[in-house]
Amino acid sequence: MPNEFLEEFEPLLVKGIKEKRQSQYPNKCLLLAMCAACIGGTFQYGYNVSVINAPTEYVQNFINQTWKQRHQTDISENVVVLLWSTIVSVFTLGGLLGATIGSTLSVKLGRKGSLLMNNIFALLAALAMGLSYSVGYFELLIVGRLFIGINAGIGLCVQALYLGEIAPTSLRGAMGMGTSIFITGGILTGQVIGLKELLGREEYWPILLSTVSIPALLQLVTLPWFPESPRYLLIDKGDKEACQKALRQLHGSTDSEREWEDIEKEKNNLAGLQTKKPWQLFTDGSIRWQLVTVLLLSAAQQLNGVNAIYFYAEYVFKRSGIPNDKIPYVTLGTGACECITALTCGMLVECLGRKVLITGGYTLMGICCILFTLTLTFQDASPVVPYLSVVCVFAFILSFGLGPGGVTNILTTELFTQNARPAAYMLTGTVNWLSFFFIGLLFPFLVIGLQQYCFLVFLVVCFLVSIYIFFVIPETKNKTFLEIQNEFKSGRKKKLSYYGEEIGANLLSTSV
Repeated sequence: MPNEFLEEFEPLLVKGIKEKRQSQYPNKCLLLAMCAACIGGTFQYGYNVSVINAPTEYVQNFINQTWKQRHQTDISENVVVLLWSTIVSVFTLGGLLGATIGSTLSVKLGRKGSLLMNNIFALLAALAMGLSYSVGYFELLIVGRLFIGINAGIGLCVQALYLGEIAPTSLRGAMGMGTSIFITGGILTGQVIGLKELLGREEYWPILLSTVSIPALLQLVTLPWFPESPRYLLIDKGDKEACQKALRQLHGSTDSEREWEDIEKEKNNLAGLQTKKPWQLFTDGSIRWQLVTVLLLSAAQQLNGVNAIYFYAEYVFKRSGIPNDKIPYVTLGTGACECITALTCGMLVECLGRKVLITGGYTLMGICCILFTLTLTFQDASPVVPYLSVVCVFAFILSFGLGPGGVTNILTTELFTQNARPAAYMLTGTVNWLSFFFIGLLFPFLVIGLQQYCFLVFLVVCFLVSIYIFFVIPETKNKTFLEIQNEFKSGRKKKLSYYGEEIGANLLSTSV
């Protein structure tokens, strides 16, 4: 039988299995493009969140020595703490600034171009922090942390845009989990590099802080080999040839046709519409609930108590009888937990869907808040109770990584179309960084005032968010951006029906 007739007589079941296999496994180029984008994006963010903890004592000694050389007197302990807290917290201010300019850069320079340009801030940060000790200026640490914060703010915004736009519809959730996987990988790497067996010694701390240049250099070497976002090329730039070439490179010749139809359909739907500014999203009634949803989830990601768990972790480990010199190694277990759950969520997100994972994650976190409050309250009731507290620490982190830690960014990508997505990321990034700063500022006072009962506050946050998600957010798995937008527009659940193998099928809705 001629080859051209083989496909016609191929059993439908076999064809369906082939299509399913194609949708489950990304093209090698697509996977490598994700790694190249993430290594200088969210990996950099996670790395800088954790790596600053190891040299705390050494940097404070450096500040004291520098002050004494300049003024021939010791600096007061309060001023040292103030300067150190400035070095740590200026990272969040830089992140806020980066989030506000990230969306503009992504429109002007493209997603790939913005990520490449963003590495300038990381290299400047590495130079400033690496030279601070040799030149005797602790102020360079503040400058360096500000630059690396800007880098993180831009990276979190633009990288998520890039991953969401290069991924096929069937793999968008799994690809979006790259953000969470590389954040947790960065946190774990920073914890490992900061051990005394590696660069955690006093004489190595300038080198430790300057290692932020390594992810930046890796991205500068690898990312240029991969194409720009196909959606950006066609919808924003109108370059059909470049878009088709990028799709073939990222998805292969077979799947690229399907993605081309989807992108072209979105382009036709957005014909004549300009890219929205952030303030325009507040006045657009058609995306009001999408905006409320992503802003709420972005704030909840910082206010759900995960920072409180990390604050209490050392106390819990000490009460459990773990020696002080072993606590840093146990803390590595928390980083490993986040990595494991991020990978697990990446494998489950296309099977269970976004809604199940994020609702279940917040519900489990709320339950952990109750149990953790009880174990901390009755620490002395039994020798077993401190170990139950340790279990609660790991259970809470596992619950966070299972849903809220990774799915939040995916939903921000999926709930908006091309002309509103950059502005949405700017707003969610701003809310995320402001919430980060807010919880860092007020959390110590919350702990002093409520002690272990502060987790009851986080319990309320987790349960309210899970209720909102359950009743408001539709499932977005395997739906195009236009289909998701239509569900929100109607305010009711709709049923999608696909005809044959056509990706851009019509949306059939029935009232419920």
